[in-house]
Amino acid sequence: MKKIVLPLFFALFCVFSLKAQNNPYEIDDECYSYYCKAEELLGKPGFLEINDALLRTAIAKDDTKSQTLYYVERLKDLTFRYRRVESSKEIDAKVEMYANELRDVALNLGYKQYYYFAYELQQNHYHNHGMSVRTMELVKEMQEYATTHNDIYGQWMGYRYMIALYIDQGDYITAKKYIFKALEIYENTDDPVVKRQSICRLYCDLSDTYVIGSDSVRVNVGKAIKSAKVHMDTLRCEYHLAKIAAYDKDLDAYYRHRDYCISDPMLGTISRTAAKLFATLDSIIGGTFDYDTVKDLAFSRVREVKYIANVAEVYGYKDQAFEIERLLVWKFEDLFADSNQSKLAELDARLGNYRLNADLREKEAEVNRILSRVTLLISALLLGIMIFLIFHIGTLRRNNRKLKEANERVMLADAAKTRFVQNMSHEVRTPLNAIVGFSQLLSLPDGSFSEEEKDEFAGHIVNNTKMLTMLLDDILNTSAMDSGNYRISYEEGECSFMCNAAISSAEHRLQPGVRMYYEPQFEGSFTFRTDPRRVQQIIINLLTNACKHTTKGEIKLACSLEENPGEVTFSVTDTGPGVPADQAEKIFERFAKLNEFVQGTGLGLSICRDIAAKMGGRVWLDTTYTGGGARFVFTVPVNPPEQTA
Repeated sequence: MKKIVLPLFFALFCVFSLKAQNNPYEIDDECYSYYCKAEELLGKPGFLEINDALLRTAIAKDDTKSQTLYYVERLKDLTFRYRRVESSKEIDAKVEMYANELRDVALNLGYKQYYYFAYELQQNHYHNHGMSVRTMELVKEMQEYATTHNDIYGQWMGYRYMIALYIDQGDYITAKKYIFKALEIYENTDDPVVKRQSICRLYCDLSDTYVIGSDSVRVNVGKAIKSAKVHMDTLRCEYHLAKIAAYDKDLDAYYRHRDYCISDPMLGTISRTAAKLFATLDSIIGGTFDYDTVKDLAFSRVREVKYIANVAEVYGYKDQAFEIERLLVWKFEDLFADSNQSKLAELDARLGNYRLNADLREKEAEVNRILSRVTLLISALLLGIMIFLIFHIGTLRRNNRKLKEANERVMLADAAKTRFVQNMSHEVRTPLNAIVGFSQLLSLPDGSFSEEEKDEFAGHIVNNTKMLTMLLDDILNTSAMDSGNYRISYEEGECSFMCNAAISSAEHRLQPGVRMYYEPQFEGSFTFRTDPRRVQQIIINLLTNACKHTTKGEIKLACSLEENPGEVTFSVTDTGPGVPADQAEKIFERFAKLNEFVQGTGLGLSICRDIAAKMGGRVWLDTTYTGGGARFVFTVPVNPPEQTA
């Protein structure tokens, strides 16, 4: 330790300001050369020699930032070297020691960004080894330090780590919330350390939270390109551009961006599965795609699995796309397993409440026994004490009644949750049974069914997969609404485009012989500021609802600019059985279903009304409609009341 500390104090004693060098870290060029070599050798033989050369050169040049980078690289190499090895007390102790030394050096030399980076590297180590409790302890410790010292940079780093944590778990809704918070800090702070940071990755991560192929993905990748500062930013942008080009079938652009990425040795830092992802895309584009060759790929994010499925479907591999979609179902099964763990924790808490009630009853009986004895022995002298005890007992009894009432509420909530889980189990099992059944039919030996029958079976499988995805989306959207994480993002939207896109998304739910069409009630086109994705989501929900209940006739989607002045009015009219007027509001309640035999969770209309309200709009059943069937109306203001980032 003395060998480490003495050179540092000597460097601190003789430090002087360095001129900006010709590299993004603004350190001495020779030190930067050693730093780049150390980055390339992380976890490989020869790293220690190069990193020691970095420290010697940094001390000789009085380059304090390069000295700090020596400790950064040392900790990175240690965590990199053991990331795929089972951890031990010795390894964890070494990580703790290296992290503490980096924090001390960073504070002493004035580079607080590396103080927080030490926490990030520690957190990554424990997270990679499944030590979630220690990971969250470090997050809390870092945030407490930042709050105590009113350190904006520390809060910024805390948000960035939470973003990485939730993206790694596939929770893009929560990740988006922290991305917006980090961007808000960056936009509003004058902290020079924060301003020197690159927000390119934030925009790249934000693009991953939107629907694949949407304009929002391209807009945020464009912002990422404009904000790129260092080579890793450029590489990350090239990686996203390659994926967009593959989805768009722009092969010249795809091969150009792909070749750039593959030739860069740091590609694995951007994504551990990047090389396998490009190999899969090449096979899809080249017409040699075989799901059996990629089904065991260890994709680290649900987003990448979804992206492969979408690209495969774009290039005509519908069956393989379905198989990849099954990976998503398995991922959601993991999420349900996590939910079961939460349920166990809840049961433990309830058990604790029962034990508390038992303890209170025992204490109450004990007090009563003491009271009887004292009354018999010294009734006159201890009258005041008796009054106090009686008052104390009354308080205990009132508290006990409150606990019993709370326990009854817990039991009622548990019963409601049980009913919901039973309903969800049925709703999830129905499409899963269909998927498994038709899959088994398709697996029978050749000659059992004709190609037309096989295509029909495959269609049923894809349809039930989409039903299952829509079911899970409803649950996630409801959760996002309750937690306040549901965001409205305004941009320009064109009415006819949104309506036609919604019909395209819902037409696979049509029952045989039913016609669905769009009828604008104005000439030309009309563009206004709204959230096109949310508008389409509401229309798709209304169309899907109509498809469920309409067995013959037609479904008409209309758009009017005059029916409700100042608002764009969308309406969905069907020729189904209709809805009784006295049920017009009940159907918008959560889990409300007029027909229990129709597939669905009963969340769709409730979600529509919640989303519309967030945009300043409304959704209702037109009880004045007398044309047979039902007419649902959705309005959204031409000038939104507020614009949520």
